[in-house]
Amino acid sequence: QLQLVESGGGLVQPGGSLTLSCSGVGLTLDYYAIAWFRQAPGKEREGVSCIASGDGKTSYLDTVKGRFTMSRVTANNSVYLQMNNLKPEDTAVYTCASGRPWCTWNQGSFHVWGHGTQVTVSS
Repeated sequence: QLQLVESGGGLVQPGGSLTLSCSGVGLTLDYYAIAWFRQAPGKEREGVSCIASGDGKTSYLDTVKGRFTMSRVTANNSVYLQMNNLKPEDTAVYTCASGRPWCTWNQGSFHVWGHGTQVTVSS
C-alpha cells in the first residue's frame, strides 16, 4: 500500500516558523517529484512548493518565495517544508503528493496523496 504521511502542523503566531514533513510508506520518494498543496476554508487547493526527482530543483508559489524552503532527506525517505515568517493567510490544510519526476502545478499529475496537516497562523 502506497502512502504519504504528513506531520508537523500546528498553531503558530504570525512571524513564527513550522517545519512540515512528508514520509513515504511503500514508495521511495527520491523517484518522484513531491509537492505540497494547501487548501484554506472556502478556497481552492493551490500548489505551494515542489521538489523534482533527480536534480532536486525546487519551485514555489510566488507568495511564499523567500519564506518557505523545501528539501529532501533520502535516508529518511522524507521531504520537508521549512516555513518561516508565517502569515495568517498561510492558514490552511497542507497536503503532500507524489507524481511524475518533474514538477508541475497540475494536480492531476500527482497520484499518491497524504491526508493533510493543519497549519493555523493566529495571534
